[in-house]
Amino acid sequence: MRLQLILCKVMQREAYLCTARSKNVVDVVLMPQGLHDEPDKLREEVQKALNNTLDIQGRPYDASLLGYGLCSNGIVGLSAKIPIVVPRGHDCVTLLLGSKEKYQEYFDAHRGVYWYSAGWIESGKQPGKERYETTLKEYQEKYGDDNAQYLMEMEQGWMKQYNWATYIDWGFANSDECRDYTKRCAEFLHWNYDELKGSPVLMQNFVDGNWDENEFLVVKPGQKIKENLTDKGIIKAE
Repeated sequence: MRLQLILCKVMQREAYLCTARSKNVVDVVLMPQGLHDEPDKLREEVQKALNNTLDIQGRPYDASLLGYGLCSNGIVGLSAKIPIVVPRGHDCVTLLLGSKEKYQEYFDAHRGVYWYSAGWIESGKQPGKERYETTLKEYQEKYGDDNAQYLMEMEQGWMKQYNWATYIDWGFANSDECRDYTKRCAEFLHWNYDELKGSPVLMQNFVDGNWDENEFLVVKPGQKIKENLTDKGIIKAE
């Protein structure tokens, strides 16, 4: 099959690893990091990518693979002229862990978990000392010291909801560096540190075309993605 894989840039290492091992021809389309913070913008930008159904040489894709989870309903309403395949998950961490069941099991046992991975760490957006110092400097330059301190207190407020910094290890060359970084973040934030071994199983099945109904939703042309939290399917097509 000829496929396009649309996903956040923070997933590029995992995506390229699995597409390189796939028998299918898979074009990776990277979206800007941070779109999940603005669900409406995520929907708009991803829809633009889905509207493209031909590769660079004008050959039609058999399907578009959407490497996002529900993401605060950011993918709700998306549709295309060719099939869309979406992993059943609340966010992209499901793809990193290998199954929605593993995600849910860990989430239930570790309330207040903030996930770290190679791509997320490379984005420079993960909570920790480096992000704190960079943000503080920006606020000081724009608003002055007193206002900067107030804004930082507001900035740090949401972090009180979290208790765990959990690193998902896919065994990349920079794994030791990423692990140490996550540990430093946990210490700075007074969170517990933990790590999980990531699994390429779900991502590999995704790009290989092994779309088991329990793991993936296949959206037919003209159908739209809908939220479905009444059962374990998470999303549905109508």
